[in-house]
Amino acid sequence: MIATSHGLSTSAGLAVLAEGGNAVDAAIAASAVQAVVDPQMTGIGGDCFVLYAPKGGAVRALNGSGRAPAAATPEALAAAGVTELTQTSVHSVTIPGAISAWCLLHADYCSLPLDRLFAPAIDYAENGFPLSTRVARDFAESAEILRGDEHATAVFLPQGDPYPGQVLRQPLLGRRLREIASNGAAAFYKGETAASMAAHLQSLGGLHRVEDFHEGLTTARWEEPIAASYHGYEVLECGPNGQGLAALMMLRILEGFDLGPARPLADRIHLQAEATKLAYHHRDALIADADHCRGVVDELLSDRVIDSLRARIDPRRASAPTLWTEPEHRDTVYMCVVDHEGSAISFINSVFHGFGSTRLCPKTGVLFHSRGASFRLQPGHPNCIGPGKRPLHTIIPGMLRKDGRLIMPFGVMGGQYQAAGHAALMSALIDRGLDPQAAIDEPRSFAYEGVLRIEASHPSDVLDDLAARGHKLDVTQDPIGGAQAIRIDSDNGVLIGGSDSRKDGAALGF
Repeated sequence: MIATSHGLSTSAGLAVLAEGGNAVDAAIAASAVQAVVDPQMTGIGGDCFVLYAPKGGAVRALNGSGRAPAAATPEALAAAGVTELTQTSVHSVTIPGAISAWCLLHADYCSLPLDRLFAPAIDYAENGFPLSTRVARDFAESAEILRGDEHATAVFLPQGDPYPGQVLRQPLLGRRLREIASNGAAAFYKGETAASMAAHLQSLGGLHRVEDFHEGLTTARWEEPIAASYHGYEVLECGPNGQGLAALMMLRILEGFDLGPARPLADRIHLQAEATKLAYHHRDALIADADHCRGVVDELLSDRVIDSLRARIDPRRASAPTLWTEPEHRDTVYMCVVDHEGSAISFINSVFHGFGSTRLCPKTGVLFHSRGASFRLQPGHPNCIGPGKRPLHTIIPGMLRKDGRLIMPFGVMGGQYQAAGHAALMSALIDRGLDPQAAIDEPRSFAYEGVLRIEASHPSDVLDDLAARGHKLDVTQDPIGGAQAIRIDSDNGVLIGGSDSRKDGAALGF
């Protein structure tokens, strides 16, 4: 079974599985397609994180996030007059890590050649694909900011305003995929492609050098996942620089409350909002590149810290978040696959903001992500920009186990929402026993930056209750995030998939 957020991506991965390909084969094929047909969410100019559970083996974490250029220091940016890392700033572009991750995955686990896995994506890039309804909507919402880059405008808005059914072609992107299929990651990080990308970023005022791209060839690395228990289950995440630690903090905090089916909806939303504020406050202050926040995982998941944070939650009143130590320290695609052997992959790839930085290299067709916008500019902050440093990442794949047995690969999209989304999804599945599709389809809310954003499908009496508790509500008609999951029912030998109706995807299997 495969579950992705775009129908063409799901069908490409399913075809690979039908040919006898494994979970990693299918995930790479699906991600390559989505890099073409969902460019506002993902691309080869973005980053990637993976949790992989080979049949009978330990779960492995792959960090495919890129690093800042060697010349990127807060002092250099200050000297250039940079006071903020915005979405469209060239300084928000770190060296993309996705291709390094894809090729490492392929070398270690794939059974089919890259040219087979990339074939559907190359076809869609060169011969075109129709914009789906959700993708066309995303294009329209980003049209104004896209028009700030003439090269991105030429590729993504060739006929002016986008519309569902419009056929989009990206021949330069197709050429890059062909080169990578033939020559591996070196085709992206070395040679003419790397030189062109570096030169274009330099023309925009970037500090990027071709040598930074050469270093990107080996940026992806295998790491140990981090984990926490929740009511007898084990939830696994990628460690820092990802925000999976925030999801585990939330779950540990919420484990001290009864969130079962008898608990009123307003109570559940309130408790999740309060746990979110506490976990994200610590995320923003303390989580960074793993080499710059050593010991933070053990510290923030310790009973001492979790008990302290849980005690600060007032079940009846919204409150401002604080650090447990008191003093202050000042758009994405997800997919999962389970193959015929029982191996499972949880895979997420992103350009961060809609269309990333919106900066597109005209000679290569590569759209650069904006992940460096997550860096801070304050010297001394663990997430301050620095040479070769990875920024804090919002994209996080997840895995669920029980008694050592793999239960489910899962993931949630939606930028900053993802850690909160993981906690809410796990609570729905474990506390109330919902199946994956029902848990994914539940109305969502997200407490962030002083506002409780909440989908309009919530009942009015729940909204009134939350407002009375002191929450500043932003009731939105727009969907909050997206999700996919595949539950492995080993007892009955079946797979139960879920794919978010907020996106265009599907869960399919055989």
